[in-house]
Amino acid sequence: MTSELSPPIRLGLLLIPGFALMGYAALVEAFRAANTLSGRALYAWSHISPDGAAVEATNGARILADARVGDRLDCGRVFVFAGGDPRQFDDRATYAWLRLLARGGCAIAGVSGGPFVLARAGLLAGRRATIHWEHRDLFAQDFPDVALERGLYVIDGPVITCAGGTAGLDLALALIARDHGDDLARRVGEWFIRTAPRDAAGPQRPSPAERHGTTNHVVLQALGLIEAGLDRPLPRDAVARACGRSLRQIERLFHVHLGHSMTEAALAIRLDRAAHRLRTTDAPVMTIALDCGFASAAHFSRRFRHRFGMPPSCARRP
Repeated sequence: MTSELSPPIRLGLLLIPGFALMGYAALVEAFRAANTLSGRALYAWSHISPDGAAVEATNGARILADARVGDRLDCGRVFVFAGGDPRQFDDRATYAWLRLLARGGCAIAGVSGGPFVLARAGLLAGRRATIHWEHRDLFAQDFPDVALERGLYVIDGPVITCAGGTAGLDLALALIARDHGDDLARRVGEWFIRTAPRDAAGPQRPSPAERHGTTNHVVLQALGLIEAGLDRPLPRDAVARACGRSLRQIERLFHVHLGHSMTEAALAIRLDRAAHRLRTTDAPVMTIALDCGFASAAHFSRRFRHRFGMPPSCARRP
């Protein structure tokens, strides 16, 4: 913990074009509040971009840069903010600069899609890490040597990863507590209406019961089987048998607890997964359709348009 006479901890905020504004704001605002509530400058920060120009977030907001990648910075921590499709960012100069900072003893943190940047820089090999759940599958595919976890944030020595979104606040509070004590961290949390602390290993998404709006264990078991076999959907009677119920019994449970049939529930799950794949991968539409259990692109497109009001091609990120 730092003393009252210590200079401010300097933070570098590296913004990758298309970064997620929520994760950035949740983290940076916590450090601002720490300064305000303590009555002194505990933290100071500089915005950095790959080329020194202003950086645009996914929502169109633009933030001016104070420095560019490669500049000499006196920072104890550098946070890398990315979003959208972080795989599209590929800049060797940035990777080399991050490695140089790490060798010099700077702590490096990746937020939201930022862990992709850290992994490509070679900073996560053999380490524990987390990433936003939307990027998890592709990250695990690209970086099998990273011990990927599902929590809100992971602090593995000098390398930090964070799922982004409101988890940025959780990470910032953990760092403030480590730097300046639990009392200040608690006061900052109260400042942002955070009524209860969340553990680093806490879940990023609601539980299946919360997601589906039911606690009936048979329905949840059936939904789990449906989600596990999207590419080769089980027949309804096979799902029912696996749950130890007749088809009539399980259909009745779906109508009572979800308000619709098992077929309708399965279709919604498959379409939601397909929409996720369209947003986060460049896989062909036909590949996604087959992986999500649709027999043809035409059938998939028709169902997708009916659910989301647009063809699959329009669900791609620009």
